[in-house]
Amino acid sequence: MVDITAIDRLLQPYAKLDEQQLRLTSIYIDLLLKWNARINLTAVRDADEIVTRHFGESFFAAGILRSQAVPQNAIDVGSGAGFPGIPLAISMPHIQVTLIESNQKKSTFLREVISALKLKNVAVFSGRGEDYPDQADLVTMRAVERFEKALATAIELVEPGGRIALMIGASQAVLAKALSKDVEWNQPAAVPVGHSRILLVGTKEVKVG
Repeated sequence: MVDITAIDRLLQPYAKLDEQQLRLTSIYIDLLLKWNARINLTAVRDADEIVTRHFGESFFAAGILRSQAVPQNAIDVGSGAGFPGIPLAISMPHIQVTLIESNQKKSTFLREVISALKLKNVAVFSGRGEDYPDQADLVTMRAVERFEKALATAIELVEPGGRIALMIGASQAVLAKALSKDVEWNQPAAVPVGHSRILLVGTKEVKVG
């Protein structure tokens, strides 16, 4: 198991976790390293960099989203190795999080993580976002392929009046805003030590009539 003290130190610029959250993160990292040797979950191989790049960014986003308004439920589009969806669920155990992932091997990994961490508030939808039948008041998206198409899908999954949270490069903010006329965007938040990474949060308008 990855040392909890080391995880705590590495996460300091991003978020402060309690002992239980650190323990769950340690288990998650062990599983990620084990599975990543067999299937390509992340190009990042170094354990310390996994903590900062994936967990740091995700817990940072969770903290900001929680401080703005506590959601009732969330959808993580193109969840991949589970970021930011699973850290979001760890950070806010009272909300229901759905991880949408069409790759079957990655879906199997996500289910193993959920089982190992005994997370009762996370479910996996093994399919495309376009085929998911429900909406949520918070939808997250990070490091997806075919950004323009994925963004359109993500916006469709947001309830009117709900929020969408994008973890993207700063250079993508202009494109994101241009592609989403029915979303009112907040000022982006720079990810600590994030190499021009930002959290861009917007609210989907409620159409009258």
